[in-house]
Amino acid sequence: MSTFAETEPGDARIVLAHGGGGAMMGRLIDDYIVAALDNATLRELADGAVLKNESSRIVMTTDSFVVVPLEFPGGDIGRLAVCGTVNDLAVMGGRPIGLSLGLIIEEGFPLARLRRILDSIAAAAREVPVDVVTGDTKVIEHGLGEGLLINTAGVASLDENVHTGFDGIAPGDAILVNGTIGDHGMAVMSVRNGLEFETPIVSDAAPLAGMIQSLLRAGIGVRFMRDATRGGVAGVLADISERTGLSIEIHEDKLPCRPATRAAAEMLGFDLLSVANEGKVVIVVDPADADRALAMLREHKYGIEASMIGKVTAGDPPLVELVTENGGRRIVQRPYGEELPRIC
Repeated sequence: MSTFAETEPGDARIVLAHGGGGAMMGRLIDDYIVAALDNATLRELADGAVLKNESSRIVMTTDSFVVVPLEFPGGDIGRLAVCGTVNDLAVMGGRPIGLSLGLIIEEGFPLARLRRILDSIAAAAREVPVDVVTGDTKVIEHGLGEGLLINTAGVASLDENVHTGFDGIAPGDAILVNGTIGDHGMAVMSVRNGLEFETPIVSDAAPLAGMIQSLLRAGIGVRFMRDATRGGVAGVLADISERTGLSIEIHEDKLPCRPATRAAAEMLGFDLLSVANEGKVVIVVDPADADRALAMLREHKYGIEASMIGKVTAGDPPLVELVTENGGRRIVQRPYGEELPRIC
């Protein structure tokens, strides 16, 4: 049998022996994973990573990624895995200091495609910047997976004076979002449904740690942050209202949205407020800092189209209301289930 090094990038594929703990697994790790993600900590290939932390507090998170298709306009499962985990750390106020990477690869998966995805992981990690410092690789029999599943965990340093939680939210607080909504969910669904638009729909998958840290370093009165992934902006706002007992008023004409994304949502019957994003964060800030926060977001490449979409109110009963472009009002409800399966 030919080795993958002799046949890649043509027809070389993952075989069960690549997960067996022997020489082939060692070559897979060295020639693909370490080669793409190389750093001093990962290079040791120890059972765990020792990380330096400048604070007495850390933030830790983990997430799994099962998107179909694995590659889509604007990204792939690898970029998604880095951005999703980094953003979970960032909205807690954390500065990422290390990621783990768990790969579950299906027998028969093309090695050239694995290399592309690993290169994408490396590029996203450099952008943060953060190192992938430890990980695990498993190979499963053909037919038991979707080609590739990824689990990532992340650790971040958290300053003593940073606190972003529901308990800091008050009536009058401004609600900001850093850009157009619904792009990731509609990019994936458009590919699945074979839809093409004059302006392509591209996923917004992006690491937001740098943008968020700039707000915190500037002393912006950030009350709360959450990335609007599954459940979209509607899910985040519903959480805020339910956990605080406060109401929220948002304005339709302030919601940033790309025309092609809106067209795809309307064609497929989705409410963009409920569609997942992978590079958008809902930020609740002190109203005195709202204009400054908005200006700072717009200075960052992932916040150019940031908008102040509404405010927190003391309405009773607590609910989320959308003021429509024609002056009407409708209640924004949390999605009942996951409207778009397997998009992250």
